[in-house]
Amino acid sequence: MGLVDSHAHLTFPELIDQIEEVLARARSAGVDQIITVGTNPVDVCKAVELADRFPDCIRAAVGFHPHGAKDVTAADLKTLDGLVDYQAVVALGEIGLDYHYDFSPRSVQLDVFDKQLQIASRCELPLVIHSREAVDETVRALETSGFAGRRVVFHCFTGTAEEAASIAEHGWRISFTGVVTFKGSRWLQAIARDYPADRLMVETDCPYLSPVPVRGKHPNEPAHIAHTVRFLADLRGVSYETLAEQTAQNTRDFFGL
Repeated sequence: MGLVDSHAHLTFPELIDQIEEVLARARSAGVDQIITVGTNPVDVCKAVELADRFPDCIRAAVGFHPHGAKDVTAADLKTLDGLVDYQAVVALGEIGLDYHYDFSPRSVQLDVFDKQLQIASRCELPLVIHSREAVDETVRALETSGFAGRRVVFHCFTGTAEEAASIAEHGWRISFTGVVTFKGSRWLQAIARDYPADRLMVETDCPYLSPVPVRGKHPNEPAHIAHTVRFLADLRGVSYETLAEQTAQNTRDFFGL
């Protein structure tokens, strides 16, 4: 069983312009499947097209990132509602709240998040959540919309142990990127070391967040997820093969691959 990159942005120019080479390097690194994640009305269509183009190894998640919430229209939401029925689409995301940059007003972020949760409620797809400096508000929105106990993953988790525990209490998951390999991420490593093996998921979030030993290399790409898995295996005191198989199975179960 090969690795699964649970969150990538293959439609970004740094990667899609060399997609054949990116996928070849991923296969060489043992990566079998990749979830490419849409972030805006144009990007979600590109994500679905890419998944249709490479059905053996790519699936799509579609959603509107909170950064661009101010630009989302009713027509965009209608398009999104139609895309979730495509066979290549396995999740709705990344959606959520970002109170770090506030590129869109918080009230607008919440409104667009709520409207996408309504779509998710109807289609019953798993959710890929973006939450930065807004975990409490994100959890409340998910609770209000009835997502306790449903398939939800907080991607690129860099929060506190208390936030990780709160997410777990609701039956949701967190996913680790290359950030966990950084020397300054001791708190995150402590969370990852004790995180339940049957819920552990990993991602690149490429083209960003290249892990050690390729930190600083841009673009990051799916092949580099092997470095994160190897680091986590050492951190948790298990073999690389064991952790690779566990994270891959967890991810396939979560997305219904």
